[in-house]
Amino acid sequence: MKRIIIGMSGASGLPYGIRLVEVLAGLPDIETHLVMTNAAKLNIGIETEHNVDEVEALADVIHNIKDVAASISSGSFRTDGMIVAPCSMRTLSAIAHSYADNLLVRAADVVLKERRRLVIMPRETPLHTGHCKLFYEASVLGAIIAPPIPAFYNRPQTIDDIINASIGRVLDLFDIDPGIVKRWKGVKT
Repeated sequence: MKRIIIGMSGASGLPYGIRLVEVLAGLPDIETHLVMTNAAKLNIGIETEHNVDEVEALADVIHNIKDVAASISSGSFRTDGMIVAPCSMRTLSAIAHSYADNLLVRAADVVLKERRRLVIMPRETPLHTGHCKLFYEASVLGAIIAPPIPAFYNRPQTIDDIINASIGRVLDLFDIDPGIVKRWKGVKT
């Protein structure tokens, strides 16, 4: 069984995190651990038709952002890694500087120290030099920076197509293929 931590912070882009939990909920042998910041919970109502209870119901285990003694706060609790979707610049800064003042950042810090996979999906544009520096610093620590920038070779027709492609490519990093990515097959001549 794979065990994946999903963190959602207060940036725009909650549809990515929600879709990620939805997709993983439908897969056998995947256990999801969800931790959301208060700003993420607020943004669910702003950006989507969902509410917090509906999103939490999709996860196997829900963790309170303030519970820094939760299972996911320890390296002895084995996971396959963590995805932060979306990741605010505040959360990215905390991760890059090991400022683990809440469970989301503490879990990310543990994932990095244990050399597990941490994928960060930042949603901010445009970027200033400080943002780019944070991407670099997180990457040096071992994080994978995966901005949800849509590909168009797959000819997306809907917003769901764009979200699925981004989420599917992130799940590829964990060797999880829910069949939602239109794979490149080359150019037919």
